[in-house]
Amino acid sequence: MKIAHSMKISTLVQKLTPRAVVGPSNVEISALHYDSRQVVAGSAFFALRGAAVDGHRFIDDALQRGAQVVVYEVERPLPPQVTGILVDDARQALALAAACYYDDPTADMLVVGVTGTNGKTTVSYLLEALLSSAGRRPAVIGTVNYRFEGQLLASTHTTPESVDLLALAARFRGAGADTLILEVSSHALEQRRVDGIAFDLGIFTNLTPEHLDYHGDLETYFQAKCRLFTGLGPRGPRQAVVDIDDLYGRRLASQCQGLWSCGLSEEAAVHPSTSRLSLAGIEARIVSPAGDFELCSTLRGEFNLSNLLCAATAGLALGLAPASVAAGLAAAPAVPGRLEPVDNGLGALILVDYAHTADALDKALAAVIELKPRRIITLFGCGGDRDRSKRPMMGEVAAHRSDLVVVTSDNPRSEDPGSIIDDIRPGLEKVFRSQWSPQQAAEEGRGGYVVIDDRRAAIDFAVSQLGTGDLLLVAGKGHEDYQQIGDQRLHFDDREELRRALQEREGRHEA
Repeated sequence: MKIAHSMKISTLVQKLTPRAVVGPSNVEISALHYDSRQVVAGSAFFALRGAAVDGHRFIDDALQRGAQVVVYEVERPLPPQVTGILVDDARQALALAAACYYDDPTADMLVVGVTGTNGKTTVSYLLEALLSSAGRRPAVIGTVNYRFEGQLLASTHTTPESVDLLALAARFRGAGADTLILEVSSHALEQRRVDGIAFDLGIFTNLTPEHLDYHGDLETYFQAKCRLFTGLGPRGPRQAVVDIDDLYGRRLASQCQGLWSCGLSEEAAVHPSTSRLSLAGIEARIVSPAGDFELCSTLRGEFNLSNLLCAATAGLALGLAPASVAAGLAAAPAVPGRLEPVDNGLGALILVDYAHTADALDKALAAVIELKPRRIITLFGCGGDRDRSKRPMMGEVAAHRSDLVVVTSDNPRSEDPGSIIDDIRPGLEKVFRSQWSPQQAAEEGRGGYVVIDDRRAAIDFAVSQLGTGDLLLVAGKGHEDYQQIGDQRLHFDDREELRRALQEREGRHEA
């Protein structure tokens, strides 16, 4: 596929239907930028309004660096050789311009968008396995990484900014991808980052309190999610897979075209007639309009049965036979950092999970309770500079579902780790009477919480407490291999730290 590396201003103006245009219109532009520091001679600069910073403040910087075009929402004087394009929404303009600039890479790809508070990553991995086994060549852009066959790129955002997103789509399309699976965040929908993507199918997993520091309230958060299904016009999906066990999913289902409902409820078009959940995984008999089939997976827990139903239903909606859906899901690999087991010689089960909301933590713990461990130890913290309201809720969930809770740092960012822990404490103390010292926790064994703000030391302590039949859930960071402390991004991987702590414990034991 040819990827455009320049575009006439007149073509750009046609795409954007602006309120006004000043300056030359017959010039070529060589690049699209929203960060003035990246502007080079011949670029178009888009002045985006962010939550913290307004791009209009950087127009002069972009002009000094040689911007040929400025796309803005507030008109201002420009040099005579520079074109000014006045639009209502610069973010949407950037998305539409990027689609044009990169020769509309998703127009002839199969594009699936997955949205919801929890489950996006697991569903995208399952769908990737399912479509690969059916002979398609899917690329995935999501939380863990951006990938296509041998190409693996680090993920900066669940859903990148529109111009970066379309550059990736064009790159993967050029390398042979015929399908794009896209995790779509509420921020991306609100900020029009996906307005240049041509969706075929949308998947909605669930909606629980998250990102309320950004959206303000749950209803506004829900309306942002709805944009994928109802707000993208001709680029919106013609088919929708919606989990109707979720109250918000039920509301959304009534608004969608080409609906395929799924869920544990018998009201769903695709649902289990029987299911068996165990330490080995999930077995279920699935009823669907396309025919019934047996579902087997090594994923654990009821919430993963819901994720499997979303992926299976998407496969059926895309025309796959029930037998190939069953085969594809049975062969799907484990998802990094999603109830990911860490091998050990202690006779304990150690799991690492990305759960960083009260709902996700509750579901992860509900899944492990079904395994009937002797004792559940939960280690978690909360991220800094993010929604504070979820901190006590996570504390209460952890305390209700665990015998011992180890509270620690997550990604504190610019906040003091101690003050984040103080926000978690009221939730813990609804269940546990008081905080223990590590010594008391070791002696008592169950019924309390301990605070160790250094995450490495907290993991060491949790591992030191494990015995045969115990279960340790290390929650919050999952697949992440860094810790953000202040403005430093330090290498830190819960799975590596657990293996180190286990090795050190075994070494001490042998000594």
